[in-house]
Amino acid sequence: MDVIQIVAFGLIATVLIVVVKSQRPELGVLLSVAAGVILFLLMLDKIGSIMDVIKDLTDRAGISMVYLGTILKIIGIAYIAEFGAQICRDAGEGAVATKIEFAAKIMILVLAVPIVVAVLQLLLNLVP
Repeated sequence: MDVIQIVAFGLIATVLIVVVKSQRPELGVLLSVAAGVILFLLMLDKIGSIMDVIKDLTDRAGISMVYLGTILKIIGIAYIAEFGAQICRDAGEGAVATKIEFAAKIMILVLAVPIVVAVLQLLLNLVP
């Protein structure tokens, strides 16, 4: 599915959501969530291709899969948190969206600490 089809689906979903929201706001939010999930599912093949390339590059560079797994978890947390926060904002709950983003940042920081420590240890080993 190319970008024109994605944008067309998004525009059709947006028009439908706006029309439904005026009559039944709760259904508008559900349609928004459904449209977001469908768009995400349509991109899973592309995400899989990117993952294959990253794994291949990691193998060639001799980088530990532990680091790759951590980086992919961080990316996943960022995307999922952004998706959830946008849904909350669409529903008019900006405060909850901000809390989701804050929690995701803390989780990312926790996952990133071992990588930062490993980089610092590598730098300390390089300095005589």
